[in-house]
Parts: sequence; C-alpha cells; structure tokens
Amino acid sequence: MSPSPSFKLLFVCLGNICRSPAAEGVMRRVITEAGLGDLVHIDSAGTAGWHTGKRADQRMMVAATARGFELTSFARQVRDTDLGEYDLILVMDQSNHQDLRAFDRESLHGTKVRLFCEFCSRHEETEVPDPYYGGPDGFEKVLDLLEDGCAGVLKHVQMAVASVK
Repeated sequence: MSPSPSFKLLFVCLGNICRSPAAEGVMRRVITEAGLGDLVHIDSAGTAGWHTGKRADQRMMVAATARGFELTSFARQVRDTDLGEYDLILVMDQSNHQDLRAFDRESLHGTKVRLFCEFCSRHEETEVPDPYYGGPDGFEKVLDLLEDGCAGVLKHVQMAVASVK
C-alpha cells in the first residue's frame, strides 16, 4: 500500500484544456523523476466549466507528446473545496487569480494561490499566455514556460515534503 500524498498541488487556467493540463503533465513527470510520485497529488482545473469532461486540446496534446509528456486528465471546473484541499494552487494568469478570489469568500487561502511564473528561473514572463486562439508556436511557448517553472515548483514541493517527514 502506497503512502497517502503529503502535498497536494493544483494548476488552474481558464478552460482546463491547454495550460493547466499541460502543467499537470509536465509536473507529473518531474515529480516521478524526483521519486516523489507517491507523496504528491497533482491535479488541474479551470475557472470556467465550458470544457468539463473533455481531454486536453488536441494541439496541446501533440506538442506535449512530442516532448514526451502525457496529458491524461479530463477538464473540470474549480470547486469551492479546492482552496481548502490543496497546499499550493498555481494559476496561469492574473485573470485566473482574480477568478479564484471569488471562491475564497472569507480570504482564508490567499497565500497558497500563486502565479505559476513566480517559479520560472529562465523566463521573465509574469503570466503563461493562453495559446488557444494562436498557432503551434503558442503551445511550444507554454511548454517552455511550464518546463522552466515546474523545476522551480519541484524545489518548493521538496522543501514542503521534507518538512512533513
């Protein structure tokens, strides 16, 4: 029997079909390669529910697969309970951050909701751009940012997991 996760991580974008499922896929590989797969629960969600139940956008699937990432999740909308359940919630842009504030009516969880790009070390962007209405280069740019930022997220997770042990 594997141990229950000691750290829960949620990635959030608008529709949960491009950026956040890709972040989930990239982070799963990073966490697995670090030997923390049994200790970290990773999920993704969208602030809007338009795509609930759908797989990631086909263009993102193609770009992610070319880099060796598996995107296996199905889109879901953020739930009120997510704010209390997750240890760290990473949003892709300011609009997502603002939308999550509506779920935190009592302002109890603000410190755990952060912009994903805070964890990037090789890129200067402050937000992960939504590639949905653009071409293939936009999906590649998102993956570049996600690979960079997930390395930084790993360091954060490792420190959090070590403090629980």
